[in-house]
Amino acid sequence: MRYVVAVAEMNSFTRAAERCLVVQSALSHQIARLEKELGARLFERTSRRVRLTPAGAAFLPAARQCLDAAERAAAEVAGAVGQIRGRLAVGVISSVAAVDIPGALRAFHQRYPDVRISLRVSASELLVEQVRDGGLDVAFLGLPTTARPEGVAACALARDRLVAVVAPDHPLAAEPVVDLLRLSREVFVDLPAKTAGRVQSDQAFAAAGLDRDVAFEVTNAQFLARLVEQGLGIALLPSAYAAQLTGVRTIEVTDAPARVEYAIWSRTGRTPAAGAFLALLEIPAVPGPERPPVDVS
Repeated sequence: MRYVVAVAEMNSFTRAAERCLVVQSALSHQIARLEKELGARLFERTSRRVRLTPAGAAFLPAARQCLDAAERAAAEVAGAVGQIRGRLAVGVISSVAAVDIPGALRAFHQRYPDVRISLRVSASELLVEQVRDGGLDVAFLGLPTTARPEGVAACALARDRLVAVVAPDHPLAAEPVVDLLRLSREVFVDLPAKTAGRVQSDQAFAAAGLDRDVAFEVTNAQFLARLVEQGLGIALLPSAYAAQLTGVRTIEVTDAPARVEYAIWSRTGRTPAAGAFLALLEIPAVPGPERPPVDVS
């Protein structure tokens, strides 16, 4: 199964053999034996390319799941005898501020060097799905104060108010405070519609009976800030994250919306690596009574 996954990902028997540290003839022989056992060819081989057959495409997801399960089983055994191994898949939103993710991963890697770490940046609602489905072990995300992560274990980390972010030469740059009414006259750069990061702002303007013009939609908060810096529009971003930006000005908003940052993980079970990572961050792996998040605004 490992050889099949390698060939599918590398599109080459030669490169797959190099990655698996075996000679090509041995890899080809093992895949041929598997094809004979299954009664179907998994790959179409030509002199120019290798690609999955329909049978191979059907086999690949199950093969990956089996390999993941085998890896997790080995990690569970290691964890039972006090060893932390396996993988740690972490998800974050691009504007995470409650946790120093690079610093935390550095400390974790130094303490548990046998754990392979992957980091995925995505939208909050997608991170919840991926943790719920088992694709991620732990994730850090932000939601409006009117919402909570569903179907996962969660710990509220911080509550933060949004601030206006403008270019240095914007007419509002010298203002110490503004309100949503004044901001509604501006052109906005924001996250895509219906994402958690966008909803909190949309709800605030709607509650105030105001419309606004979102001319640019960006999936990454860092790139969003770069568009603001170029004067393409203004934005609303969490104050703790905005404080890390350069090349822009931030302005307090009197009636600004707020968000809560959460750490989330699976309700049905966590890997030893995930438990060790939560412990490193002093996040209770079994959440107790709801505790108020730290206000960092």
